[in-house]
Amino acid sequence: MEDYIIIGGGIVGLSVAYELTKQHPEASVTVIEKEEKVAFHQTGHNSGVIHSGIYYTPGSLKARLAKQGNESMRQFAEKHQIPIDICGKVIVATEEKELPHLENLYQRGLQNKLNIEKLNKSELLEKEPHVRGIAGIHVPSTGIIDYSKVSNKLAELIEQQNGQIKYGTAVTAISENADDVEIETNNNTYRGRYLINCAGLQSDRIAELAGYHLDLKIVPFRGEYYKFVEEKRDLVRNLIYPVPNPEFPFLGAHFTRMMDGNVDAGPNAVLGFKREGYKKRDINIKDLSEVLLYKGFWKLAKPYLKEGVGEMIRSVNKKKFVQNLQKMIPEIQEEDLMIGPRGVRAQALTKDGKMVDDFYIVSGQKSLHVCNAPSPAATASLEIGKNIVERIHAEEGRKEKASVNV
Repeated sequence: MEDYIIIGGGIVGLSVAYELTKQHPEASVTVIEKEEKVAFHQTGHNSGVIHSGIYYTPGSLKARLAKQGNESMRQFAEKHQIPIDICGKVIVATEEKELPHLENLYQRGLQNKLNIEKLNKSELLEKEPHVRGIAGIHVPSTGIIDYSKVSNKLAELIEQQNGQIKYGTAVTAISENADDVEIETNNNTYRGRYLINCAGLQSDRIAELAGYHLDLKIVPFRGEYYKFVEEKRDLVRNLIYPVPNPEFPFLGAHFTRMMDGNVDAGPNAVLGFKREGYKKRDINIKDLSEVLLYKGFWKLAKPYLKEGVGEMIRSVNKKKFVQNLQKMIPEIQEEDLMIGPRGVRAQALTKDGKMVDDFYIVSGQKSLHVCNAPSPAATASLEIGKNIVERIHAEEGRKEKASVNV
């Protein structure tokens, strides 16, 4: 009998396990991971940005935990000597029609208590000399880090505190009752007092295995990047983002200087035909049919059809992709870019076609299920871990009080 079992060895699951081993050093904590290493999927394909929290609705979990996570991730990196660079970023308006949206974003940043500043055209050029923009916002707290290195350190610390990580262990069935949870896997059966589902791209399926049929489904969106050839990296000093397009639910292609010196350009956002597929030709019939038969997907697709088609065209046409990037950096040419990394975003979508905007955590009888944790989950991961442990304590306290009253 384990005290706590976490499904998922990405940065969120590891952060939960890390916090449990810190707060309960006497407890038995086990992480179940179906791959042969941690951070194999979303975490290992992350852009590496430490977000500020400027984009998120004031008062939301995303806004609060991203801001707190920005600071705690810095402290964790410094304490454990993980390379980090708080380089800042600029958000750029290239057209007059974007200025009201830029102003709204600035006000949202102030509401989220961020230290940000407006930039006029000349101030913007001082920050990023190759950008074509008419105004911008400077966000100095944004940074870059390698989240795989963070995850490896978390795994090391968990095991130092006598926690376990079981690799190559895929969950096949879950039985939850009032006293414990039994988890069947491909190679063993585990019993625990409490289950925490941090399975990312598979989180809705794990919740269903535990008996929780949610009004949402994980829909995978693949993001594709190009990277600059070495001699053109000086076109980007740090991080450059566009003003988010209100007609599209993603941030849009941007420029990110990575920890290894590379500069990535992207991503686009296209429907993934496989939840854990990173190539255009990756297809899983079950994954794809679930999406295409899901009414919520078609309700989402209808209002965003024009921009969605544009994303698909840019996915297969490098020239169109580059033309989109040239809106911010006109000097970029096709030959300046080569194929870069790809990632998949696990986005929860409700039946009425709405993207779940905040982190979404479901409480079970003896379990918690993190069923929506896209960006900025990596930034906020250490704080999500603390939040999950607080929820577990609150739930256990409530049940203990109820049993006493009975």
